[in-house]
This record gives sequence, C-alpha cells and structure tokens, in this order.
Amino acid sequence: MSSRRRLIAVVVLVPVVAALALWAFAWPAARTAPRDVPLGVAGPAAATAQVERRLDRNEGAFEVHRYADEAAARDAVEDRSVYGAIVVTPEGTKLLTASAGSASVAQLLQQRIAAEGSGVTTVDVVPASADDPRGATLSASVLPLVLAGIAAGAMVTLFGLRGGRAVAALIGSASLVGATATAVAHNWLGVIDGNWWAEAGVFGLMTLAVSAAVAGVAALLGTAGIGITAALVMLIGNPSSGASSAPEMLPVPFGAIGQWLPPGAGVSALRSTAFFDGAATTGPLLILGWWAALGLGAVLLGALLKHRSATAPTTEREPALVGQARGA
Repeated sequence: MSSRRRLIAVVVLVPVVAALALWAFAWPAARTAPRDVPLGVAGPAAATAQVERRLDRNEGAFEVHRYADEAAARDAVEDRSVYGAIVVTPEGTKLLTASAGSASVAQLLQQRIAAEGSGVTTVDVVPASADDPRGATLSASVLPLVLAGIAAGAMVTLFGLRGGRAVAALIGSASLVGATATAVAHNWLGVIDGNWWAEAGVFGLMTLAVSAAVAGVAALLGTAGIGITAALVMLIGNPSSGASSAPEMLPVPFGAIGQWLPPGAGVSALRSTAFFDGAATTGPLLILGWWAALGLGAVLLGALLKHRSATAPTTEREPALVGQARGA
C-alpha cells in the first residue's frame, strides 16, 4: 500500500472507529429505561390487583410475578428470580429490593413504587457492599478483565505459541488474573464478600472466555482475528453487559445479546457468586464455559491445520523422489 493510501486510510478509518465506539457506549446509556424488569407482587388478591393496575401504567416497564406471601417474594428476590417485590399487608405496603443485584434498579423501584404513596417501607433484602453501595467498583472491574483477556489472547498469537503451549498459557494467565482480581476486589477494596475461590473462578473464567476467543479466532483467521474478536467484545460485549445497570434497563435487543457475550455473562455470574450464594449462576457459567471451550478448541484446531499444511508438501514430493530413484 502506498503512503498516500495509508494516509487516506488513517484519516477515514479513525473517525469511523471513533463514531462506532461512541455509538456503542453512548447509545445504550442514553436509552437506559426499564423494559420488562421482573418484579414480584405478594398479598391479598384485591390489594395486589390495585398494585398491578398501577404497574400497568408504566407501559411495559415491569414484568409482574405473583407470590403468595412475603416469604415467597423474599425467596424470589434472594434467588434472583425478580429484582424486587411489592408486598401488601394489613400493616401497610413493603417494598423489597436487592441493591446487590442492581443498584440502579433498586433506586428505580424506590422512585416509582415507594414514591406513589405514603407508608411504603423499603427493605434491602440483599444489599450491596457498604464500601460500594452503588456497585460502581464492581461495574468498573469489567473493562480491565476484558482488556486482560484481549491482551493475553493477542500475546499468545503474536508470540507464536501454538497447540498445548498456547492452551497452557491462556489457562495459566486467566487463573492468575482471577486470583489477582479477587485479591483486589475482595481483600483490598472489600466490594465483594462471597466465597473467595468461587469469585476467583468467575473472574478467571471470564478472562479465559475472552482470551481463548481472541487466540482461537486468530489461530483460524490469522492476526486479523485479534481485531475482529476484540471489537466484538469491546464494542458490543462491554456496553451491553449491564454492569452499570441491568440487562433489562438496556435497549432491546442490546441487553439480551450482552448476556450471551463474556462480559455480560461474567457480570451476572459474579453478582450471583459475590452476593446471592451462587443463585442463578448456571446459565452465565455455561455461556462463559462455552466461549472458553470453543476458543481453546479453535486454538488446537488452528495448530493442527498449520501442522498439516506444513507437512503436506513433503508428503507430495515423496512419490516423485521414489520414481527418480527407481529410474536411476
């Protein structure tokens, strides 16, 4: 490529990339609003019917789940089946929230539900850490893990590691990242307080899902695979993860897509592990494992294909050499 074409490419491509990044990060934030947020309702049928009618005025903001009593509603919040619940009792109305699941949703419920009438008591069933009440630190941890995964996958590719060595490097680096991230978030900052090893496992698996995907695509497509996978994870996965709010607060289908990518699945698994005793972790962990397994499989497949292509010419020349030897 001539220097003139390179100049034009830089001048044109950089603004395009900047505009794409701005759209990916700014558009979901500008369109944040509740969309079918799971919300429980419990109490006598006549009283809950009035509550549901009031919720219907929010035009699809909430997805109502009915429970028999406060205990059942509280269990649903703790199991992450709903983000909160409205419980109607003879003594008054009680609003159950879980700021550990999403501080923004908990605040939203207080603004829209508790503000509708006097005498509404708010109970934070699963509170966020006192050192991180809004979950800002937890959401901020997503980008460093994504960058660590991209860096690990890129380094494995650029350093020429293949096959088993590449797999060992990816797993080893992800394990160390998981332990380091847990030491910082759990022991130093104190923003998560679940099982230490489970948290380290989630951090590490999230990093491995990204790094394996980067290295796997690069093993099949070449170094261009690094940019392709990094763009997918950074420009789509990171802003659609719901880390700063919740998937149901993002534009459709952005929030749903994000949960199928490593950042979104990692955030969901980490919240469940750190604050909800592992409730609702099966789905996110399966998605992270799927990304990691496919990525590592692609790394091994790429090494096998390169090995075969390297040995194929030698195999093809052997019959010709044998014929020449016989003629002699």
